[in-house]
This record gives sequence, C-alpha cells and structure tokens, in this order.
Amino acid sequence: MSQGLKELLSRCSRRRVFVIGDMMLDRVIRGEVERISPEAPVPVVRYRDEEFLLGGACNVAHNMARLGCLVTVLGLLGKDPHGDELLRILGEKGIGFAGFRGARPTTTKTRVVASRHQLLRVDREEARWLSEAEEKGLLDALEGEVLREAPSVVVLSDYAKGVCSPGLCQKVISRFSSLGVPVLVDPKGSDWERYRGAFMVTPNLRELGMALGKALPNEDMAAEAAARELMERFDLKHVMVTRSEMGLSLFGGGITLHERSCAREVYDVTGAGDTVVAVFAALLGAGAEVSRGAHWANRAAGYVVGKEGTYAIGAAELLSLSHGAEDSKLVESFEEAAAVVEKWRKSGETVVFTNGCFDILHLGHVRCLRAAKAMGDRLVVGLNSDDSVRRLKGSERPLNPQWMRGEVLASLEAVDLVVIFHQDTPLELIKALRPHVLVKGGDYREDQIVGAREVRSWGGRVEVVPLLEGVSTTGIIGKARGDVDNG
Repeated sequence: MSQGLKELLSRCSRRRVFVIGDMMLDRVIRGEVERISPEAPVPVVRYRDEEFLLGGACNVAHNMARLGCLVTVLGLLGKDPHGDELLRILGEKGIGFAGFRGARPTTTKTRVVASRHQLLRVDREEARWLSEAEEKGLLDALEGEVLREAPSVVVLSDYAKGVCSPGLCQKVISRFSSLGVPVLVDPKGSDWERYRGAFMVTPNLRELGMALGKALPNEDMAAEAAARELMERFDLKHVMVTRSEMGLSLFGGGITLHERSCAREVYDVTGAGDTVVAVFAALLGAGAEVSRGAHWANRAAGYVVGKEGTYAIGAAELLSLSHGAEDSKLVESFEEAAAVVEKWRKSGETVVFTNGCFDILHLGHVRCLRAAKAMGDRLVVGLNSDDSVRRLKGSERPLNPQWMRGEVLASLEAVDLVVIFHQDTPLELIKALRPHVLVKGGDYREDQIVGAREVRSWGGRVEVVPLLEGVSTTGIIGKARGDVDNG
C-alpha cells in the first residue's frame, strides 16, 4: 500500500483542484496567565505573540496544496486588513484566489491561548446567503477558471457563512457533473437539498443526524442506515462519515467500509474534518479508488488531531504514516528528528548537519553530501519546504514538491535523515538537533553561515565544502529552457 500512495502523491503534483466556500482567517493570540483580574473574575493574559493561519475553505485548500495539488480557492473576502492578510498567506502558500472582495467583513476567528489551553474565541463575521450579484460574480469567476483549465476535483467547503447558497451549490454540482468532475461537499446544517446530486458528502456523525432530524448513536449500523437513507433521498453517490474515536465510515458504489481511528493522542480536533475531505479529494483527483482515498484520509485525520490548532498535513508526513517511524528517513517533526539524533548521540556517534533546497539533485549536491558524511557517522539534511523555496527562489520554484525532493535525498546511502523545515533559514532546526558538525557548500566565511555561532557554542565545528564549478540547479533549469548558451 505504501508504493501505491507514493504513486498517487506523484500524480497529485500540480494536479488542478478547486475549493469553493467560506474563506476564513484564524488569528491565534498566545500568552501566559499569572493572575486574576481585579476588575472581574477573569484571567489576565500577558501577551507573548500572535499568528495568522488559514481557516475554513482556505484550510482545505492549504491541505491540498501541501499534498502537491495546484489549488485555486473561490469565495468572498472583505475589503479590509484581514482580507489583505489572508491573500498574503494564500500567495505565500502558492494557493490561487479567484473569488472577489466585497462589503462584508473577512470572516476572522480570534483565539486566545495560554499554556496550550484556549481561553476565549472571538468571531468577526457576517453570515448571510449570497446576494444575486455576489452569486453571479462568483460563478463568473469560476467559469473563467474552468476555461483556463478544468480541475480534476472540486470541493464545496460549507461553514454556514453564506457562500454555499442553494443556488451556487446546485449550479456548481450541475456544471462539474456535466464535465465528469467529482464534487465533494463538506456540509453544514440540516438542509441537504442544496447538495443534491453531489459525488460525495462528508459529514461528521452529528451533522449526519441533523440531516435526518435526530441524534444518532455512534454505531456502525446506525451510521450506515442514516447514510443510505440520505444517499437515496438526495441522489448522492457516496457518504463518508467521520465518527471521532470510531474513525470513519464510507458508503456507496457497493462499498461499506468502517476504518477505525488510528489517533495515538488527541490534542486538538480543530480542522480534522478539513483534513479528511482535503486528503480524500486530492487522492481521488489523482485517480485513487474511493476506499483507498478513505483509508488515507482517516490516517491523516488521526495524525493531525495530535497537533496544536489548525494543521495542514504534508505529503511527506502522509508517506511517513505508511510505514513505521523507525524505518522512515524523511520527517517534518523537529521533535521526532531530535529524538532520532539523541539516540545517535547517546551511542557515541558524530552527527553532521547540512541543508538546502535540492530542487534538482545534481553531481555537485552528491559530492557535497558525500564529503559531509565523511566528517562524521550520521548525516542529517535539512530540506527547505515548498513554501520556503517559493519565498527564497520565486513563485516558479520549486520544480519538484518537497516530499519528492525529500524521498530522493533519503534514498542516498550517505544520507541518514532528511528533515523538512518551513522557515527561511535552518537555524531553529539546527538549535533543535544540536549537531556536532555543521557543513555548508560554497565559498562562505564562517560568520556568513547560519547556525555557525550556535554550533560553536556547544563545542561543535563548522566546515565548508567547495561547490563543483559550473554545476548548479539554476544553470540546469536555464539550459532546459534554452536560457543558457552552452556552446
């Protein structure tokens, strides 16, 4: 099954997909609570930092983008600073926006967190159905995207803020059904008439019961009876139900599948439903069988509920779930990488670290990695994520997604561990791993090398390996495009 997943993820790469629905910005304010306010019996949060994250339909889009898909999200944004911030993040993640900006404010959820506990959430939103003009504008934008290139799959991400109106949903389902493109719906509310004719609806157990007007026990037979009744009533090909600790159930097309939860630790269920529909849709668009897509969607959900807040799973992480962590040389978790390095350190082995984008692995890279490995017992390679490469190299890079670049590196005999990092520099990763030797390829002075001061501080050493003259990724790309005169 592992090899099948690799093939599917390879097909996901640059596959065009649409996510249509309620776009949201998640704002997280973090701090510490040290006292109770004298003004009222409430905690006083001493501000530490804050960050903005993609939420709602944008989180679905982010998950699909991290699996390698070429994603366009369509929805409404306000003409406000939060709308500007959301567009900035989408651009940074390589996600296209084809909706429009109007009078309603950008839906923003602000969470106040202290010691990893959420104390408060403040919602800024205007939830109402699309006006006729808004619906027409969104459908016109959608049609323009279809004329450019039809997608392999479409997701309707309904968060009950008004974009997934009955008119829009039915027009989207009809339009793409005529093109043979499956439409998946992540639903909200009790009225499923607007989802009629969809390829799949993906409710949780509570939402499944709401559509029938009754509470359902979390039992296989009850979930199946409810799903089949709704499939017949609304002409749905499939229903896939997420059932918390009972995992996931899939019905339709002659399939009855119950996949039990594989979550080892549940920390935060925020966005888990987004992960399920995103992973399933991405793999379906790449040609996966329905049952295979459901299996990996369930595995992905079990992984993300162990993460803090809204979390988008990457292809490398999904691949790591297909085999034991001890067998995997490709990781994204700094904590997991640090645990592996600590085992090596306790065994008396010398750990060497180097890093790069490695967009196209060439002879210069291979020689540099061999030289680095010769300086110790274990070689760890820090690999820039796709988002990081785009910020450093421009919107047309990388040519190869991070999971593909990572697997190629991991296949080299000289490389013992590959760790994907999302920052612009590997400094945080270096500090987490504390290698004995830091290696940089090129012609650098030590004071120009990121992490050199830190490695020296714990008694390590810094080495520079000369690059192979005349060989570079940029040169190879230029030659392939005919931009370089090679005589």
